[in-house]
Amino acid sequence: MTLEELVACANTEKKMKSVSEAVEDLLVAAQRQGCLTVGVYESAKLMNVDPDSVVLCLLAIDEEDEDDIALQIHFTLIQAFCCDNDINILRISGMERLAAVLGEGPQDNAEPRDLHCILVTNPHTGSWKSQGLAEVATYCEESRCNNQWVPYLALQAR
Repeated sequence: MTLEELVACANTEKKMKSVSEAVEDLLVAAQRQGCLTVGVYESAKLMNVDPDSVVLCLLAIDEEDEDDIALQIHFTLIQAFCCDNDINILRISGMERLAAVLGEGPQDNAEPRDLHCILVTNPHTGSWKSQGLAEVATYCEESRCNNQWVPYLALQAR
């Protein structure tokens, strides 16, 4: 590996860590503001009714779910819809960390929420600003410029 490759690799790791932290901060802020929609079905309903309010779509999956054909079909349809409506898309792994960020824990006999699709919305009234949203949007745009239409990010357990 050359020095240039080492520097580029280190910069990429720093960028990914920064974007990962921005995603986590964004999710916490959006949840506090009531600007999160969680679940594949719930997300599809919202995008059908009010696609202009959606500013980011997170598609979360871990290795054990990669063979779930139904989930992959849902993801393909959601990605197509997001592309048609200029909604930033980010594919993430690290479902345990995602659940921890959203305050999801094991509940007594309760069915866990479907965290495979999460929409961040910007309501038409009283819009809120988030530095995390700006950073994630920039990352998505940079990825598209590099022909990576659905960028990938791994949330790291802490």
